[in-house]
Amino acid sequence: MSRGLIPTLLFAFSAVIFFGLGNLLAARQAASTDNEQIAELRAEVGALQRQRTAVSGTSGRTESAPRAALDDHSRAALVADIKQQLKTEMGLLPVSLLRERRQSFVEMYSYDGTGASNYGTAGYLGHGYFITVKHGVIALGDAPESRRINSVKIMYDGRAVAARVVDAGEALVEVDPGDWAILKVKEDINLPALDVNLAYGFDFADPIFRLGNDYSKGIILSTGNVGQRTPNNLVTCLTDGHPGVSGGGVLNADGQLVGIPIGRMQGDYRFSFILPLRAEMFRKVAFLN
Repeated sequence: MSRGLIPTLLFAFSAVIFFGLGNLLAARQAASTDNEQIAELRAEVGALQRQRTAVSGTSGRTESAPRAALDDHSRAALVADIKQQLKTEMGLLPVSLLRERRQSFVEMYSYDGTGASNYGTAGYLGHGYFITVKHGVIALGDAPESRRINSVKIMYDGRAVAARVVDAGEALVEVDPGDWAILKVKEDINLPALDVNLAYGFDFADPIFRLGNDYSKGIILSTGNVGQRTPNNLVTCLTDGHPGVSGGGVLNADGQLVGIPIGRMQGDYRFSFILPLRAEMFRKVAFLN
C-alpha cells in the first residue's frame, strides 16, 4: 500500500464518521422539535376541553335543568295565543271556522214571468231570515214590470224552500248602496246564524273571506283584501266575483258577517264591490235591533 493512499482513506473514514454524527444530531433535534410540538398540541387540546365544559357552543349538547311540563290550561293558552298571532299578522282563519260559516249560506233562485231563472246567494241571520241582494229577487233597470219576479226559493237540505221578500233597499240599478234585501221563510230552518258586525271599518289591506254560489255550483270560498271606499260608500276588493256570488257573505278575520258582495267591474271577475252592512238593512229583523 502506498503512502499516498493511507491519508486518503483516513480522510474518507473521517468524513463518513462526521456525516453520520451530523445526521444523528439532526434526527435528535427533529425528534425533540416534534416532541415539543406534540406537547404544545396536547396542551391546546386540554385547554379547549376545559373551555368546553365552562361554556356552551352553537351546537352539541349541554346539560340544563329539566323544564316543567305544560299543564292543560297553559298549553291551551299557548295555542290560543299562536292562533291569534296568525290571524292578526297573516289574516288566517281556522279551517274549522270557515267550514262552520259555510253552513250559514244557501243557494238562492228566483223565477220571473218569462220563465227565466236567476241564481245567487243568501246568508242566514236566524229565525228564518236571510240577507241577499235586491237585484237577485226584484227586477231592476229598464221596464222591470216586464220581467217581474214571481217566486224566490232557497236550497235547504236538498230541497227548494219558498221565501218571500220582507224588506229591500232603494236601489234602482245593480251595484248600488241600496242593493240589498231581506228574505223570510216559513219553514223551520236548522242552520247556524251569522254573527253580524255593523261597526267593521274596512281598513285598507284587511283580509276578507267571501262565500258565494259561484256559477250555481254550490257555496265556494274565496279570499282577498280590502281595497278602497268608493264615493257612494261601497268597498272595492280583489276577490273572485263570479256570477252567483251576489248576496253571499263577506267575513272579517273574526268570522263575522261585515258585508255582502253585490257586483264586479265589467269584464273583470277579480275586481269586486262589497256593500258594507248598516243598521238600515235590519230594520225589519226585530231580534237584531
